[in-house]
Amino acid sequence: MKAARNVLLASVLAGAAGWAGITAGQQAAPAASTPHAHSGAEAAGGLDGQDAMAMPVAAGTAASDTRRILYYRNPMGLPDTSPVPKKDPMGMDYIPVYEGEVDDAGTIRVSPGKLQRTGVRTTQAIRGPLAMTVRAPGIVRLDERRLTVVALRADAFLETVADVTTGATVRRGTPLAMLYSPEVTAAAALFVSDLRDGGGRAEGSRRRLENLGVPVGQIDAIAADRRAQVSIALTAPRSGVVLERLAVEGMMAKAGEPLFRIADTSQVWVMADVPEAALSGVARGAEALVSLRGLPGEALTARVSEIYPEVDLQTRTARVRIDLPNPDGRFLINMYAEVEIAAGDGAAVVQVPDSAVIDTGDRQVVIRDMGEGRFAAQEVVPGRRGNGMVEIRDGLAEGTRVVTTATFLLDADSNLNAALAALSGAEAGQ
Repeated sequence: MKAARNVLLASVLAGAAGWAGITAGQQAAPAASTPHAHSGAEAAGGLDGQDAMAMPVAAGTAASDTRRILYYRNPMGLPDTSPVPKKDPMGMDYIPVYEGEVDDAGTIRVSPGKLQRTGVRTTQAIRGPLAMTVRAPGIVRLDERRLTVVALRADAFLETVADVTTGATVRRGTPLAMLYSPEVTAAAALFVSDLRDGGGRAEGSRRRLENLGVPVGQIDAIAADRRAQVSIALTAPRSGVVLERLAVEGMMAKAGEPLFRIADTSQVWVMADVPEAALSGVARGAEALVSLRGLPGEALTARVSEIYPEVDLQTRTARVRIDLPNPDGRFLINMYAEVEIAAGDGAAVVQVPDSAVIDTGDRQVVIRDMGEGRFAAQEVVPGRRGNGMVEIRDGLAEGTRVVTTATFLLDADSNLNAALAALSGAEAGQ
């Protein structure tokens, strides 16, 4: 009986040993055939050779990565984190965030490859005068100082009117009309009488004729002939263009009634409408470039002569006057002009390119380049803008490197990073 038990025990042990040998052989067989399996996969097109050989290397890298995982973030960029691996509703794995990848809230680290792919470019904030150019529409106007109204100083009848029409150009002293005035004729007769008497009253009589508007040349002619003239010539007091002719032959003109309006157009004004927001950079004497639509291809350099002390209630613009020489009369009244005014006070300010500043609606930020692939959003206070640059009044120092391209991508990443860091801190506190 005892011998039978020993034989049964020996059989069980032998069977177990045989089963163990069979199992070990089955496990060794696939390992020995692994290269073949890879070759078959390559022939079938499932994996290329490079990916097949990269798999063990990636596994080894992952196995040797000793960095500590801080948390797992949502793969779609949503502000959702998890302390343990998980999947989102679409079945995508949450992405691990390792220690060292996050420096501070709002700071991101970008690999050199990603920097090249996204086209990130940086530049330094500089200090210097901000070159500003204010562009405004303008209209050519008459120079108010060169307008003349031709009127009589005594009642008179217009015997004849010269062939002078609206738009005609006249020279100073050109006869405009011949008139008869009883008051002027009486003053001329008194002047002749005083001259003949040889008394000292002739000077007073001459002065009276001058006050009645009789030209000096005609008064000298009366003094030479010692004979009063019945008809007196009305002459142009200045050279210019006749803007209006109101004189009609045979009419009775009252004293002070305008008969002609003459404008000297050798110099005109360009009235530019400058926006209220740009007025602070415009000053008297500033250089202005004027281009007239009626004369394409020409640009004239002039100076700002006056800034009117009033802002239009509807357009919120102020009038800026520019004196423009017009000796040949090519600049016609009411021509449309485009004006560029050099603005700025010449003070040195910190400035960066326009593309470096991101306006989010409630704040303005720039992306600072902190070196070694690290970037951070910096809130700033922008000021004036001009020629592609913007003044930074607060928040940035001279020499700081800022991002000028792909700013929105980095700003989105930094905002997401700050949100994730806040959420992970809250979860850690719980």
